[in-house]
Amino acid sequence: MRVRCAMRDIENDDTASLLARRRHQPGSRLWPLLLGGLLLFATSASATVLPEDRSDMMYHSYDGGGVTVSGPALLVRKSVGDSVSLFGRYYVDTISSASIDVVTTASPYTDRREEYQVGIDYLHGSTLMGMSFSNSKETDYLADTLNLNVSQDLFEGLTTVSMGYSQGYDTIQPINSTEQHDINRYKYRLGLTQVLTPTVQLGVSYEGIAEEGYLNNPYRYARVLGAFVPEVYPGTHDSQALAVRIIKGFSSGTRAVGESARGEYRYYRDNWGITSNTLALGYQRYFGTSLLGEVHYRFYQQSAASFYSDNFTSEMTYMARDKELSTFKDNSLGLKLTWYFLNGKYAFVDRMSLNFAYDYIAFDYQDFTDVRTGQPYSFGANILQLFISAWY
Repeated sequence: MRVRCAMRDIENDDTASLLARRRHQPGSRLWPLLLGGLLLFATSASATVLPEDRSDMMYHSYDGGGVTVSGPALLVRKSVGDSVSLFGRYYVDTISSASIDVVTTASPYTDRREEYQVGIDYLHGSTLMGMSFSNSKETDYLADTLNLNVSQDLFEGLTTVSMGYSQGYDTIQPINSTEQHDINRYKYRLGLTQVLTPTVQLGVSYEGIAEEGYLNNPYRYARVLGAFVPEVYPGTHDSQALAVRIIKGFSSGTRAVGESARGEYRYYRDNWGITSNTLALGYQRYFGTSLLGEVHYRFYQQSAASFYSDNFTSEMTYMARDKELSTFKDNSLGLKLTWYFLNGKYAFVDRMSLNFAYDYIAFDYQDFTDVRTGQPYSFGANILQLFISAWY
C-alpha cells in the first residue's frame, strides 16, 4: 500500500543524485529508491531536439530500516520520423518489510509492485510537447497517472521555459477488508533554465500539488497515552516547492576538460504545517574519454506536521504517528560511474554505457521513538543501481 509522503514528491527529480523517494507499504512503508536513469530518461528531453533512440535495462536495490526492495526495470525509446519519439517503461519492486512500524503493530510481509508507462514526445520548431500515462499495481493499491509537459526554447536556445501538469487517480483496497478508498492528485510544474555564460547554467522550478481523498495509511496506528489507535488524516493536502539549481562547467582556455559542479537548494511547505529545506551538491569529471565519475551529497531537514505526535495526551480530530511526518533530517552521500564503450556503429547499436550508482543515507528522527527501546529512532540505508544503456 502506497501513501504519499507530504514533502517527498519524488524529490523534485534530482538529477544530481538520481534519487527518487516513494512512500509505499502497510505499516510505515517509506523507502528511497534509486529509480535513476530509467525514470529520468523517460521523462526528460531537450526542447530543440527529440530524445535519442535508446534502451536501458536496470537492476535496483534498497536495504535499510528493516525494508528490502529490489527488482528490474526496462526502458525503450524510438523515434518515428523527425518529430515524434515514443517510449515505454516497465518497473518492478519486490518488497520484504519488517520496518519499525510493521514490527511494532503488525507482522512482516512481502509484496510486489509492477508499473507500466507509455509516452510520446512531439517536436515542432523549438517547442517540445510530451504526454505519458502510467499504471501501477500491487496487492492493495492501484494508481493511474497522466502527465503533460511543454517546453519552449527562446533567444536562440539560451532560455528554456517549461510547464507541466499531472493528474493521478489512486485506489486503496486494504487487505482482508471490503473497504475501498480513492485519492485524486493534481500536480502543476513551472520551470526556467537560463544559460548565464558559456560555462554556467541557472535553473529555477516551481511545483504545486493538490491532493484529496483518503490520504492516511489504513495499516498504521497513532499512540494515545501509550495505546495504539488508527491514524486519521485530513482529507485534503496542498503543497508547494521552489528549487534553484546552478551548474558550472570547467574549461582550460578553449578546451573543455570534462568537469562540472552543481548545487541546488529546495524549499518546501504545505498546509499540514510541514516545512523542509534540501541542499544538494555534486561534482563529476571524465577520466580519459570513456569513464565518467560523479560524487554527490545531499542534506534534508523538515519540521513536523501539525497533527503529528509520538504519543498523544488525548484523542484529537486528526492524529498521525508516521515517522515521515515527524521532525527529522537525513544525510546522503553517493557516487556514480559510467563507462562508455562500443563507440561507433556495431550492428544496429551506435554506442553503449555501463552504469553503477551507490548511495548511503543516514536517517535521524528527532521526535519519533522506537517503542521497544524508548529511544529516538535512526537507521542507515544502502541504495544500489546497475544499468546498461544502448543508443541506436
